[in-house]
Amino acid sequence: MTLTADTHKNISPELVGKIDSLEHGKAVVNLPTVQEMVADEYGLIHGGFIFGLADYAAMLAVNEPTVVLGSAETSFLAPVKVKDVAQATAIVVKESGKKREVECMVKVGNKIVFKGLFTCFVVEKHVLS
Repeated sequence: MTLTADTHKNISPELVGKIDSLEHGKAVVNLPTVQEMVADEYGLIHGGFIFGLADYAAMLAVNEPTVVLGSAETSFLAPVKVKDVAQATAIVVKESGKKREVECMVKVGNKIVFKGLFTCFVVEKHVLS
């Protein structure tokens, strides 16, 4: 069943990706990389953009309005270059009270470029309220 995003509604798809699919406990997000993300003369995309993509996918997999990131264990496995399209797939693998553990993998084509385990929390009210 396709869902709508209940979290991060104002985030820029140009910076963290556009939702490809969203269902209960799973999200797929695509990020076309652009020149503004490049870190050097070789066209290397700064890892912060890939982390942001993965983090956004994790938040969407939880899909609660007040979800926040508590911690992340991540590995960058291969470089991403300008004009690559990175695709993040995030799946909630464990739920315990307010805590959610989300596994995320980012690929460019068939190549895995990033893996992460995100620990998220669904808090009672917005952290800034």
